[in-house]
Amino acid sequence: MSGDNQTEIEARPVVGREVIAGLIKRLPNGPGVYRMIDAKGTVLYVGKARNLKKRVQSYARAVGLSGRIMRAIAATAEMEFVSTRTETEALLLEANLIKRLRPRFNVLLRDDKSFPYILVTEDHPVPAIVKHRGARSRKGTYFGPFASAGAVGRTINALQRAFLLRTCSDSFYESRTRPCLLHQIKRCSAPCTGVISHADYGHLVDEAKAFLSGKSQAVRTEIQEAMEAAAERLDFEAAAVYRDRLSALSHIQAHQGINPRGIEEADVFAAYQDGGMTCIEVFFFRTGQNWGNRAYYPRADRDLDAGAVLGAFLAQFYDDKPVPKLILLSHDVEERELLEEALSERSGHRISVSVPQRGEKKDLVDHALTNAREALGRELAESASQQSLLTGLAERFDLPEPPQRIEVYDNSHIMGTNPVGGMIVAGPQGFIKAQYRKFNMRSEDLTPGDDYAMMREMLTRRFSRLLKEAGPREGTVEPEAEGDDAGGERDTAPPWPDLVLIDGGKGQVAAAVAVMTELGITGLPLVGVAKGPDRDAGREVFHVPGRDIFMLPPRDPVLYFVQRLRDEAHRFAIGSHRTRRRIDMAKNPLDEIAGIGPTRKRALLRHFGTAKAVGRASVEDLIAVEGISRQMAQLIYDHFHDQPS
Repeated sequence: MSGDNQTEIEARPVVGREVIAGLIKRLPNGPGVYRMIDAKGTVLYVGKARNLKKRVQSYARAVGLSGRIMRAIAATAEMEFVSTRTETEALLLEANLIKRLRPRFNVLLRDDKSFPYILVTEDHPVPAIVKHRGARSRKGTYFGPFASAGAVGRTINALQRAFLLRTCSDSFYESRTRPCLLHQIKRCSAPCTGVISHADYGHLVDEAKAFLSGKSQAVRTEIQEAMEAAAERLDFEAAAVYRDRLSALSHIQAHQGINPRGIEEADVFAAYQDGGMTCIEVFFFRTGQNWGNRAYYPRADRDLDAGAVLGAFLAQFYDDKPVPKLILLSHDVEERELLEEALSERSGHRISVSVPQRGEKKDLVDHALTNAREALGRELAESASQQSLLTGLAERFDLPEPPQRIEVYDNSHIMGTNPVGGMIVAGPQGFIKAQYRKFNMRSEDLTPGDDYAMMREMLTRRFSRLLKEAGPREGTVEPEAEGDDAGGERDTAPPWPDLVLIDGGKGQVAAAVAVMTELGITGLPLVGVAKGPDRDAGREVFHVPGRDIFMLPPRDPVLYFVQRLRDEAHRFAIGSHRTRRRIDMAKNPLDEIAGIGPTRKRALLRHFGTAKAVGRASVEDLIAVEGISRQMAQLIYDHFHDQPS
């Protein structure tokens, strides 16, 4: 017996303090970043240290550590280290790794959707001002971030009136032969047709950049002086243009909410905690204007105070965003000076991080804190309501427990064309939009308009991939299932759904059951949501395999919840279908002809008016177009007339 026990002890994997203690001797006495990794190779925690050796020694002693770190240590099977030249470099690397690896024991910035920016392009002789979101790969000058696309749109509209810059695409610009409507309503100076010279237009661009860079007063002064000079020389038409531009600038600054007088560029962060959650409200101020605000709910251990959560949040927040010269905080954060140094080093200019105690800056922080408190109250109320609805859903559909992941499927097409399937995901925190998926139907055997076949293809592709990536449903383990660090993260959910809702009736459900049987998936709850008599909302009929069809009471909150899920799936599917259809409709037949570039395409459209008219033209008519040879004309003619070989 003792021999067997000895064998078991020797076979037990080494984890926790024991494995950490074995690493100390090999570590340097310098700054760096470390990763705690469990036996499955999953990163549990990422941290940085001024002295790697001392930090790991503290973990081996396990004295005075928080419960969160103790749990991470207990599950650690190995550690990885990266030495850095400075502690600031370690701080920036730590933030990058946390965002990329999303370790369960770190404070995580979630719902980190990209921010919209205003872009003044520089890849065309005549720059445009446009809204931009995503990777900043296009050549130009970026201004932002803005809290929402709506804020960008409103600002661009006002900037058009103030600076008369074009917002059209380069291809649209190249095809113009006369000014468009925007010039008629005084929102563009029409450089496309020579109404304004390129030199004068370039001056407008410089003014817009100066205004967006914070030099708003200098720009206003210059326009005022130009208006007065025009009036003195009795050029009242030009003076009126300058007057309208000044009015537009005033409109921009008057409709931005709070506009602090002494602050040109700053981000304001306020953290508020309640109910085991933290809300961080962020306000963006640029050029002395409020460019909007956004609320974040980072996942964090309950024993971390607001300052600790805010400090961990900041480095991740600025990992991929431009940093303003001033950052105002509601709580002091640990290593504030180090954060200042790291952000200054990364941005190339001096950054100040402060916790104001009085004056206008303190008023801004207090305003952000009020917004954080109100946002968290709404979030907690919605979470409680959502949990109640999930409990009711489990009761109505005989589920063993409230579902943590619901997948809803719908498809969309018009007479069988551009068929697209959509999957939306919902959980305890509401819709998880990061996990929505669309399916462009690509089966060659698909009969146009066959909804059952579309559902089969969509479910086959979805669950075949799920089996490959997550394994059988019986072995699924929910992430973040233990400890106080379980945060119910918005963009994280179990890989396998606890409930599948299908927009459709008996036929769609039968198709879904056939797919599950073919893939060997058992026990997955399936519910078909069919429109009731006269397709009235509130009279939906539910199809569940093995049960008679049934309806829910008209005023049942669970019925409204299912309708919301179904409607969101329908919105997503039809939106994806419209996008695909719009792309197909925007394709010009001339683009498919080898040798037809922008110049020849423009010449053909100017001569004939439309691509359809080009297709009806004879070879002789085509030759009459400048730049079209007989050989090219024959190529174009053959393309539209399918000449037999």
